[in-house]
Amino acid sequence: MRAAVISLGSKSSVMTIEAMRKYFDQVDKIQLKNIEISLGKDGKLLYEGKELPYYDCVLVKGSFRYANLLRSIASVLKGKVPYLPIPEECFTVAHNKLLTHLLLEQHNIPMPKTYISSTVDAAKEMLDRVSYPIVMKFPQGTQGKGVMFAESKSSAASMLDALGALNQPFIVQEYVETGGTDIRALVVGDKVVATMKRVAKSGEKRSNTHSGGTPEPVLISYQANQIAVKTAKALGADICGVDILDGPLGPVVIEVNISPGLQGISSVSTIDIPDAIARAFYDRTLGAVQGHRHLEAKKVMQSLNKPLAKPGHSIISGIKLRGDRIILPELVQKMAKLSDEKEYSFKASKGKIIIEEFNL
Repeated sequence: MRAAVISLGSKSSVMTIEAMRKYFDQVDKIQLKNIEISLGKDGKLLYEGKELPYYDCVLVKGSFRYANLLRSIASVLKGKVPYLPIPEECFTVAHNKLLTHLLLEQHNIPMPKTYISSTVDAAKEMLDRVSYPIVMKFPQGTQGKGVMFAESKSSAASMLDALGALNQPFIVQEYVETGGTDIRALVVGDKVVATMKRVAKSGEKRSNTHSGGTPEPVLISYQANQIAVKTAKALGADICGVDILDGPLGPVVIEVNISPGLQGISSVSTIDIPDAIARAFYDRTLGAVQGHRHLEAKKVMQSLNKPLAKPGHSIISGIKLRGDRIILPELVQKMAKLSDEKEYSFKASKGKIIIEEFNL
């Protein structure tokens, strides 16, 4: 089987490609920035000016800045590639914190209490009703970028004024106290394959490793494990990093990442994470290819069995004579709905036979 990884060429992507090459017959590394898309009825992908060849599995990944491009690529590949670990709708939902929150809320997945407002003035009125500190986020952004903390109403109001000047949409969210730590659960397929705790550096509330957070091994609770798997299923993604705060009221999801980094979590894990990803992709591709072939075979059989004429219409065909029996074409039997459990009357003349169901 043949596979491809369309990405920006990150270290995590390279790790995944190398692991997939142990299972697939061929795995191509495709640079996202060199992809061209032709949309429409006969939509196709061009890579470095040539049409993308057939693959059994294509992993599409990239940062939030390429969300629309990533969705377009997956949309064109849908139905042409048997297995896409990340479906098209994921790219616009998972790369937008507000859309993610709305989706997870529909699936009853716990998240911190979140507020949105239409204007800065409306948001300032809301500041009297929240408990501090609070978190303020831009809908788009990863690795802790675009996340701010306000310890009081006055600091929050100042931040809102700045956001208003930037004309940026924003989300206000309750702060969950966890001692400057969060949990990253990596879901592959339908299970959590690895976890880590990230500890924020001194003076920093963000625990992301890109913000200086330190990864540590952790054994998460059954509840957190189930929440992580349920989150990935809600997105429809077969690979997903789920960030969880395990606070006093239980675990809540704060963010999802469908292009999760592997270096940090691999450094504290006892398993070969890229290999686990590659093996899961191979197994699911094999099942999808077999299902795809079965579907194509079914379509062929349906087309062969499809009546060429409606009841009452004439068809031209030969017949077979076996001694004193006449064997009619199967199509004629189906059109006339003949049954060997019924009796028929026959009227015959030269070159002509009329068969009618006999009823007393």
